[in-house]
Amino acid sequence: MSPASDQSDALYGDVIMAHYRNPRRRARLACPDVETEEFNPFCGDRANLQLRLARSDDAAATVQDVSAVAEGCSIIQASASLLADQVCGRTLEQAADLSQLFRDLMQGKPLPPVAVAELGALEALAVVRRYPVRIKCALLPWVALEEGLRRLR
Repeated sequence: MSPASDQSDALYGDVIMAHYRNPRRRARLACPDVETEEFNPFCGDRANLQLRLARSDDAAATVQDVSAVAEGCSIIQASASLLADQVCGRTLEQAADLSQLFRDLMQGKPLPPVAVAELGALEALAVVRRYPVRIKCALLPWVALEEGLRRLR
């Protein structure tokens, strides 16, 4: 590995650990519009996601608030925290698009620079691809998001 690769791995690791140690948006919502939970029985990982929407007559529904609580390894907890940060303020369509971009990242599909920019801090989870068994950990909160979006449609 090159020194530049080592530096980016360290930076990505720092992002993951920061979200693991201090996860964002874990407070439960009083009146969510949708709540979903996903569970991986093989490892015990669990992700609970709540969304509250803001709606107006002339605009698409927007994610006004998010609660993302994950139990399990550092990867699932960081992924849930990053998801919550990135999804809040987006329309449902934008959230679905972001979810697909994240899936593409986890599957190692080539992404154009504009897509990488759209992922923002989520790109830190790209290092998980080196450990294929952990990809499911990173994706579980996103499966919960996708199920929530399906329910809202």
